Amino acid sequence: MFDTVLIANRGEIAMRIIATLRRIGIRSVAVYSDADADAPHVRSADAAVRIGPTPARQSYLDPTRIVAAAEATGAQAIHPGYGFLSEDPRLARACEEAGIAFIGPPADVIARMGDKIAAKEAAIAANVPVVPGRHDADMDDAAIATAIAHVGFPALLKPAAGGGGKGMRVIERAEQIEESIVGARREALASFGDDALLVERFVTSPRHIEVQVLADAHGHVVHLGERECTLQRRHQKVIEEAPSAFLDDDVRAELCASAVRLAESVGYVNAGTVEYVVPGDAPGDFAFLEMNTRLQVEHPVTEMVTGLDLVEWQIRIAAGEPLTFDQGDVQVTGHAVETRVYAEDPARDFVPTGGAVRLWQSAAGMRTDSGIATGQEIGSAYDPMLAKVIAHAPTRGEALLRLREGLSKTVLLGVPSNIDYLAWLAELPEMIAGDMDTGTLGRLRYPEPETDTDLLVMAAVALLPDAQDTTWRAADSWRLGGPAPLRWNLQGREVTVHGEGPRVSVTVGGETYERPGVVPPGVVTARDNDVLWLHTPEFGHRQLSVRRPIDQHLKGRAADADAEGHWQALSPMPGTVIDVPVAVGDLIDEGAAVAVVEAMKMEHSLRAPWPGRVIEVKTQPGSTVARHDALVILAPAQQEG
Repeated sequence: MFDTVLIANRGEIAMRIIATLRRIGIRSVAVYSDADADAPHVRSADAAVRIGPTPARQSYLDPTRIVAAAEATGAQAIHPGYGFLSEDPRLARACEEAGIAFIGPPADVIARMGDKIAAKEAAIAANVPVVPGRHDADMDDAAIATAIAHVGFPALLKPAAGGGGKGMRVIERAEQIEESIVGARREALASFGDDALLVERFVTSPRHIEVQVLADAHGHVVHLGERECTLQRRHQKVIEEAPSAFLDDDVRAELCASAVRLAESVGYVNAGTVEYVVPGDAPGDFAFLEMNTRLQVEHPVTEMVTGLDLVEWQIRIAAGEPLTFDQGDVQVTGHAVETRVYAEDPARDFVPTGGAVRLWQSAAGMRTDSGIATGQEIGSAYDPMLAKVIAHAPTRGEALLRLREGLSKTVLLGVPSNIDYLAWLAELPEMIAGDMDTGTLGRLRYPEPETDTDLLVMAAVALLPDAQDTTWRAADSWRLGGPAPLRWNLQGREVTVHGEGPRVSVTVGGETYERPGVVPPGVVTARDNDVLWLHTPEFGHRQLSVRRPIDQHLKGRAADADAEGHWQALSPMPGTVIDVPVAVGDLIDEGAAVAVVEAMKMEHSLRAPWPGRVIEVKTQPGSTVARHDALVILAPAQQEG
């Protein structure tokens, strides 16, 4: 067994691996870029090594730097986690050349199964059904367009060299083909260093089910059951569970057996996942999608129902140990559900967010795999996933109930996240009934929460300590002989607080409410200049604007009047401009893209709301922008006649 293992990753997966290493008595070594110098995984590991500046290509995606860090710290093995270099054969080969164990499959297997085209050929050879399509790696744009026409609509365009939904495009009509190819190639090249694409028939009403396999170096392969990962948004998994409530025992046995057969046929070693698309009306017609040659984000649900530590078994297999159990020894007990917590704003089409974590609290009694801490700055350089909340119970219904309770007690203040959205999903009738497909989340509309009067009253009480601490600077007519009323503008509504001490009177919209002078139990708050963050068991997470009444006199800027009738393309998130396909003077149609911003591995296209003329371009590709920075200004097109 190794005595030192380096983790070539960051965030919650690095923390997850550190926990297993600590439990089995192995020294852990973290790596970090400049952006992560004070990150939780750096502080938690036994040792840490800087591997470069913030850009991933100069740090986490550089196998030479990773191996050098392992050699400098005496690590005998490297665990890649998931993402970054986990499915890049260059790291596995570099480890082999340096005499360091790679905690994953051999490099040639990674190369073969990590390439979707080669993987499909391997599946066909192993008698595993595949989705119809065109899988030639050297297709140019014209060949791809021809393949789409041959496959028919809807068609799925996807990178040959990577997964995770990056670069995927669903094409439903011919007008989308050209722009989809350009965008998919660009995103594939940025994410995987390879812009090769393949084309598949998009299965309508599909369910996404995958099988976890473990294989040692002695020829033993077992499966650990299946996971359902159907609830996805933009091809990115959001909620996963094990086992699937959709499959019957006969289909489950056939599906899992095919995964083992594929792993055996390619000489697979270590942990891997075989993914399938399953028609909602014909589960027996499942088809191979791809094989992930690494640990999956959703591995905790398999751990919860089998009682096995997958990271530990990855390490033991890499050290040459055989599996100590056979297929018959694998028992699935109960049901587990996992949700992914992202730094994103569901109210703004899930654009990535960021900021300073004012408060992070995981729910007591729940398994929460996280890579964040109070005080940490969340930037836009890496993936927006911050944590995972996992529930396990004897039945699926009980697991969903536990999940909802756990999410309601998970607190993240300072960074907009999808926690409340996840809690909303967990209690939807479709989720409870298991009636879903991979397009379900795209069809659902998340209701924007209302600003309830009770919430404003609670917020006003929460502001009292801050106001009392700044009495002399408050400009609120404080006077000798007794306090004057405290007034705020909260989320555009006037709120006044009278009194102090154990009880106060709060007036909102002409109505007065008597309340204790302290926030109720279970309510937590954080103040960030003109923003008040709250979390309550009833309302979840809220972000309220806070102004003193004097601010109402500032009615706006002269520039606002100058811009009347114009439209500004404002960056929806902090990130990098990767494309500006327009120039000053261009006449563009409604819906035309005027700029593309990338953050946390996600592209967001800003599109014209109506036909217009470009009157100013305020950015260029490669520029770093903040949220709400103006990128392009558009004037309405002049009507002729």
